[in-house]
Amino acid sequence: MYLCLDLYENYMKSDALVIIPTYNEKENIEAIIRATFSQEKAFHVLVVDDNSPDGTAEIVENLQKEFPSQLFIEKRKGKNGLGTAYIHGFKWAIAQKYDYIIEMDADFSHNPNDLIRLYNECAIEGADVAIGSRYSVGVNVVNWPMSRVLLSYFASKYVRLITRMPIHDTTAGFVCYKRKVLETIKLDKVKFVGYAFQIEMKYKAWKHQFNIKEVSVIFTDRVLGKSKLSKGIIKEAVFGVIKMRINGLPK
Repeated sequence: MYLCLDLYENYMKSDALVIIPTYNEKENIEAIIRATFSQEKAFHVLVVDDNSPDGTAEIVENLQKEFPSQLFIEKRKGKNGLGTAYIHGFKWAIAQKYDYIIEMDADFSHNPNDLIRLYNECAIEGADVAIGSRYSVGVNVVNWPMSRVLLSYFASKYVRLITRMPIHDTTAGFVCYKRKVLETIKLDKVKFVGYAFQIEMKYKAWKHQFNIKEVSVIFTDRVLGKSKLSKGIIKEAVFGVIKMRINGLPK
């Protein structure tokens, strides 16, 4: 009995937090949370919801009754962009002393079964940042139209050319950070809020000479819900990367 209790308590504890930003993800949110908690490794989940009018937050709050020690939610008043949602989550994770903080989308484009691979790359193999990469080994994207595959692939090529980062998937949003990386990067100085946020975080980590590794994953386009990608977000990335490269980091 005591052994079972110890195992249960160890499972309730975790050194790793998965941050899931949401806006109108009622079709996916419960399933992605349950899939995360079904992994052999114990992960905690923080949902950062931007006042979803579809009731996403209410679904999470109901699930908290079932997972009171594993599931958390931060509700924001408005839709302020992916980057600010993650920064909100990063600050929360740092305050709670999680050692490993993972970004993951709510729509199953990132496979929860790959969480342990990103975690192990940091916790066992010694990486400071582990990127779930679509392009480190070929092109591993499922159910995207060819136009979007080409846009994403050549966007990463373009970013690599401009910034000189030795990273194949510079726009990836499935990433594990060691806490010390997020503590070193001045989160309040991160400028981009959309697509370019992911680029800026990798660029700052690279400029600070953290050990960045890519883990090949298969990216599958969402089946339920609507994509949040817009022309404005892409424009921010295209022109923002040049500005970021010129400005570099403060001495």
